[in-house]
Amino acid sequence: MSEESKLKMKSSEALIDASFPATLSKLSWNSLTDFQELKRPIDEKTRSLLKTIGDFCGKSMKYADGDDWLVNVNDDILKRIEIDAEKKAKVSFHIPTLKKPQEEYNILVNNANIPFEHLFLERSEDTLHFIHPLEKLSVMDFVDPNITETKPVKPLPLEGTAFKLVERVKDLDDLAAKLSCAHEFSVDLEHNQYRSFQGLTCLMQISTRTEDYIVDTFKLWDHIGPYLREFFKDPKKKKVMHGADRDIIWLQRDFGIYVCNLFDTGQASRVLKLERNSLEFLLKHYCGVAANKQYQNADWRIRPLPDVMTRYAREDTHYLLYIYDLMRIDLHKMAKEVEQSDSPLTEVYKRSYDVCTQLYEKELLTGNSYLHLYGVQAANFNAVQLSIVAGLCEWRDLIARSDDESTGYVLPNKTLLEIAKEMPINVGKLRRLLKSKHIYIDRNIDAVVSVIRRSMQNAAAFEPVVQSLKECRHGTVLEKSLKTTAKDRSREAVASSPSLKKFLQVESNVSGVSTTGLYGSGKVCVDALKTQSRGFGAFPSKRKFGRDNKLQEEEEVKVKNKVSKFKRDEVIIMVDDDDDESDEETLETDDRVTEIPFKGTVQVTQERKKTCDSEIIVLDDDDSDTDLESSEDEGISEKQGRFMTLKRGFLNT
Repeated sequence: MSEESKLKMKSSEALIDASFPATLSKLSWNSLTDFQELKRPIDEKTRSLLKTIGDFCGKSMKYADGDDWLVNVNDDILKRIEIDAEKKAKVSFHIPTLKKPQEEYNILVNNANIPFEHLFLERSEDTLHFIHPLEKLSVMDFVDPNITETKPVKPLPLEGTAFKLVERVKDLDDLAAKLSCAHEFSVDLEHNQYRSFQGLTCLMQISTRTEDYIVDTFKLWDHIGPYLREFFKDPKKKKVMHGADRDIIWLQRDFGIYVCNLFDTGQASRVLKLERNSLEFLLKHYCGVAANKQYQNADWRIRPLPDVMTRYAREDTHYLLYIYDLMRIDLHKMAKEVEQSDSPLTEVYKRSYDVCTQLYEKELLTGNSYLHLYGVQAANFNAVQLSIVAGLCEWRDLIARSDDESTGYVLPNKTLLEIAKEMPINVGKLRRLLKSKHIYIDRNIDAVVSVIRRSMQNAAAFEPVVQSLKECRHGTVLEKSLKTTAKDRSREAVASSPSLKKFLQVESNVSGVSTTGLYGSGKVCVDALKTQSRGFGAFPSKRKFGRDNKLQEEEEVKVKNKVSKFKRDEVIIMVDDDDDESDEETLETDDRVTEIPFKGTVQVTQERKKTCDSEIIVLDDDDSDTDLESSEDEGISEKQGRFMTLKRGFLNT
């Protein structure tokens, strides 16, 4: 036996006798690869992998080139990621420096808390609902009779297609003339909902077989409906759209346009059971076009429109008519393969019909709107916290309607729930709680604190709701625990709480809502008496079709008045010991209202007798002028000092 073999034998024996991890750490990779039984399969796998990579790259890969190739590939991937990240960083969904189009172009809106009126629709005989033009037509009126004779018309190259940016009334008149001669056209909309109460249509794209148009809706807001309404309504003209659910609603809301004879390529992709239903996939699948979808959520309020965004907007409609041709053929082929009561093509038109017959419903603030806030039902809030949620929801709704901002911009849901959870009862605590800058909270911070305090005083009314939430947490519908009707909702004032209405200085009446300039903008666009801007109502919102429809149905549900059980002689004191608003070294536990349960009596300003119910007392040791003024406003007597004794038994978790 050679010396080398003896050494390997000794290494193996040592490996067996000694601790395996300790021995393994002493072995080098080179010593392990000296064993042919180990080295051979590794080399074979490596060469096989390099051959596969070489075939993919179109060149021969040698064993020695593996490391260099891997390093180069990694560098290339990292560069691509870096470039892609830079591109995406330039696309912002919100550009804060942009002037609001509502102000720049004098777009009047009606954000009053009253139901939307479809001014261009007839009412039913009982006047209870509006009649969509499609209700007088049948789905079969739109189904293509001779699909076998259909020949797809390939679109012209984007660069070689005539394009017009429609910014003047004369341009809109020319577009109307073109559409009067067209048998079919494709449509898409670009939208922004972050800087308006319920959304704003920013662009309208229209394509015929030979031309592309982009309509600047801001500049032509009052003219789009009168010039284009009849073409969208005409049942003889085919309208092709992709995923039109929201576009249909936006057209109704902003321009009084109602669509008849729609072919929705999104619905067609579902009937065809394609791999994906997005327009991006259809462009690649049918046209071989790789669309750049990073501008999908861009801030479309920007003017002038950048070239890259103009191209993106054109691509959304430029290829749709060709995709429509190919999809009809595929649907016809599918009908031969699968026996159904309705042909796949008919099914697409049925679904498109249903999309069109949806009618826009304005989102209304009701007495239980706060319960539909995302996350509130799972938050396990007590009555105090839930009361704060309701108060803040009402406060931000008032401001959002007044200044035509989204509720999410005024006060994001996450921040609202965080405030309700921590229950800050003075300015200092509220400022330290906020992790980012919120313009409207900063501007109205005293008002927000007062809303929180007043909500806490009204918390007793939320005990039945808390109990119902506990019972309904396992999948039951929340509305079962609330008594409300659609008729009551439409009549509810925006500021339903008398004390809150008085504090916010809001005048609420049947015709609309007017403010006294408390919120800082000075411009009020809520008054329902103002002429509706051919927009025929308020902006819609993030549309929740299923939920909104349920909310509009008349329902009466009994309230389960189950009284919570309280521990005897228990008083809960909420201590506010904030001495300085700007103290950054305060412990985290001092940044929130502290709940201290204890037994026995409490000395406030005079001796108190023992009670059998729970009671809440708010101790405010903040010496700031703001909070002292707030205490005076709230009518707290000098004798009571800085103690606010609230109703018995409303904090029971």
